[in-house]
Amino acid sequence: MSSGSKRLKNLQICRPFVYGNMAVPLKEDRSPDIPPDHTHSWTIFLKGVNGDDLSSFVKRVVFKLHETYPNSSRSIEEPPFEVTETGWGEFEISIRVYFVPEASEKNVVMYHHLKLHPYGPEAEQQKSDGATVTSMQYDEFVFNEPAESLFEILTKKSNAVLPAQKSMMVPFSIQSENEELDRLSDAHAKVQENIRRLTERIHVLEQEKAALQSL
Repeated sequence: MSSGSKRLKNLQICRPFVYGNMAVPLKEDRSPDIPPDHTHSWTIFLKGVNGDDLSSFVKRVVFKLHETYPNSSRSIEEPPFEVTETGWGEFEISIRVYFVPEASEKNVVMYHHLKLHPYGPEAEQQKSDGATVTSMQYDEFVFNEPAESLFEILTKKSNAVLPAQKSMMVPFSIQSENEELDRLSDAHAKVQENIRRLTERIHVLEQEKAALQSL
């Protein structure tokens, strides 16, 4: 074992990052090479918090898009680690992160559901305004007993976070929770509306049945 690959026992070091997507509705003067049924331009990304550079320990990031996209597995070898595309539907994207060889760490994978449309009480206004939709989640790379070479990279070439120094990045956590609450609220409202319509329909059918029976 080389000196750089020696593991540092009883030590944990973390590196914060965010991942997610931004989406904006396409305008009428779109490029002619964009399919006519595509409604949005979107970008899926993985980046450091506050724009911190991750390339000192991240070798590449592979975004796996929906299989209907040409070359659906997109490998990005240098920052910015992102892919921009156009489309009309929301789907799940896998994000696989590969670390530099000297890190001696296995790759990690996470998943993000592409968000194109706003949710919540102001959704209709945001749609009419053509507002940019952002769906972003905070997370951390956690390295337990890292190799000496990785520890040196994280402490000298990037802003690592030791466990005692963590800030929980509350704004990102709140944003993720609020997005999920908006989705649930929107789904609940749709269910209630469907129930109301079905109830009215049943009532009409019962009245028609009673009228037929009285003949």
